[in-house]
Amino acid sequence: MPYYADVAIVGAGPVGTLLAILLGKEGKRVTLIERWPTLYDRPRAVTMDHEVARILATLGIDCNNDPAIEYHDELYYWKAANREDLQVVDWKSVSPSGWRVTYWFNQPELETRLLGIAATIPTINLIRGWEAVELSQDEMGVALSLQETEEINGKDGERKTLRAKYAVGCDGANSFVREQLGISVVDKGYFFDWLILDMIPDKSYSISPAQWQLCDPKRPTTIVPGGPGRRRWEFMVLPDESSEDIAKPENAWRLLEPWGLTPENAKLERSAVYQFQARWAEQWRVGKCVIAGDAAHLMPPFAGEGMCAGFRDAVALGWRLNAILENKTEEAVLDSYVSERIHHAKHYIDFSQELGNIICISDPEEAAERDRAMKAALAERNHEPISGDLVHLGSGIWCEDTAAAGELSTQGVVEYNGKRGLFDQTVGHGWMVIGFNADPSDVLTDKQLQNIKQIGGQTINIGSFKTDCDVIDVDGTYAKWMAEIDAKYFILRPDFYVAATANSDDEARRRFDEIFEKLHLKNSEIAA
Repeated sequence: MPYYADVAIVGAGPVGTLLAILLGKEGKRVTLIERWPTLYDRPRAVTMDHEVARILATLGIDCNNDPAIEYHDELYYWKAANREDLQVVDWKSVSPSGWRVTYWFNQPELETRLLGIAATIPTINLIRGWEAVELSQDEMGVALSLQETEEINGKDGERKTLRAKYAVGCDGANSFVREQLGISVVDKGYFFDWLILDMIPDKSYSISPAQWQLCDPKRPTTIVPGGPGRRRWEFMVLPDESSEDIAKPENAWRLLEPWGLTPENAKLERSAVYQFQARWAEQWRVGKCVIAGDAAHLMPPFAGEGMCAGFRDAVALGWRLNAILENKTEEAVLDSYVSERIHHAKHYIDFSQELGNIICISDPEEAAERDRAMKAALAERNHEPISGDLVHLGSGIWCEDTAAAGELSTQGVVEYNGKRGLFDQTVGHGWMVIGFNADPSDVLTDKQLQNIKQIGGQTINIGSFKTDCDVIDVDGTYAKWMAEIDAKYFILRPDFYVAATANSDDEARRRFDEIFEKLHLKNSEIAA
C-alpha cells in the first residue's frame, strides 16, 4: 500500500533538511528520504555568509552566540609567495542584512542541529537507509519507489511506494532525481584537484591571520578556520602528483610541517582529495518535481558559496511550496523559482571560477605577472579592503526597474511591542508591504489589502517615533537605506529579498499589483 506526503524530499543533507523544516513548521506532511543509515560525521562545508546566518536565525540559531559557530574580527588576505599582500577582503564587518559577513562552522554539528529541529516537528518523517530507485508523476502528484539500501538489508532489501504531491531532489551531485527527470547539465570543464585537511589543533595553537590565501605557484594553499576548535588547510594537487598518495597521512603531515602542526599537537580529522567543478543543471523543474542544492549546481569553493547557494534554494522553494499547498497560489509560481535561482547560482559559479583561475596559477612567470597587477591595484586604492559583490536574482517575482529590487534587503535593529532586536526576530518575516513614516494600510486599496492577507502577509509602518508608527527604527538603519534608494515603501518577500520599492503612494499601489500578478494568486483580483 502506498503512503502519502505533501512533499517528498530525496536527500537529508543540510539543504534537504532545511527545506523539510520550512515546510514542516507550516504543517506540511514531509517525507525526508536519506540513503545513508547514519549521519556522515566528517567536515565538508565550513563557511557561511550573512544571508545563511539570517536564515538560521529564523530557526532559533544565533550565529553570533552559538557554540558550534564562530567568526573572526579579521580581514581575509591573499598573499604572494613572499607573503606580500595581493588582495584584502572585508570579512570582519556586519553586513547591511544585519549579520556578519562570514562565519565558520563544522558541518556535522550544523546538520545534527538541523536534524534535531526537524525531529521536533511531528509532520516530518525521516526515513534513513532507503533510496529512491524509480520515479514517475502524473497530474495528481509523484510516485517514488523506495528500496532499503545494502547497508541496511543487503541486496534484496524491502521495497515500498511513496506518493507525494511534490518531490524535491536534494540528493547531491549525482542526483537520482535529476537523472530520472532527464535534466541535462552544463559543465564548464573546470577541474582542479585539491587536498583538504581538516585539523583539530591543541588549544594552545594559534595562527594569524585566521583566514588567508597563499597564492604561491609552487603550491597554492588556503588556510581558514573550520569551526570552533578546528582549522582547515587546502593544498592544490600538482599535475605530477597522485591524488591517492598525497592524501596519505604521512604526506599530509609533511605538508603541514611549515605551519607548525605535528601529530603531537594536532589531530588529523580528515584527509581527502576533492575535484573542484563548475556546473549547473539546465532546468530545475519538470512538472511536480524540482531539484535544489548540489543536484542543481556545483561550484568551486573559492567564494565559500556552495552550501549557501543550496540554502537559498531551500528558502526560495519553501515559501512557494507552502503557498501552493495552502491553495494560495497556482503551481506556476514554481517557474520563478527556476528563473531566479539559476541566474543567482550561475553568478556564483562564474565568480568562484574567476577566483580559482587567479589562485590556481602554477606557472612562475604567470604568477609573477598576476602579483604585479594585483599589488598595483591594491596600492592604488591605498590597501582598502574590498567588500562582497552584490548579486541580483534572475527574472521573477520582483520589479527589475525599481531601486534595490531583486537584492537581499537591509535589516536593522527595531523596537516592536516592547521588544528590541533585529527586524526578523522582532517583527517576523513573510510577505510585507513596509512604509517608512508612512502606513501602507492607508495607501493600498481594499482589494490589495485582501491580497496581502490572502498570502499571509502584513503591512508595516517603520518610523522614528513610537506615536507615529508600528515599528521604531532604533539605529536609523531604515532611514538611511530608504534615503539612499529614494524610496518611501518597499515590498519584502519571505526570503528577505526586495520585491519592489516605490517613492509615492501611486507607485506603491502600481508596484504592488505588478508583484502580485506575478505571484499567480488563486481567487484574487488585481486592483485596477
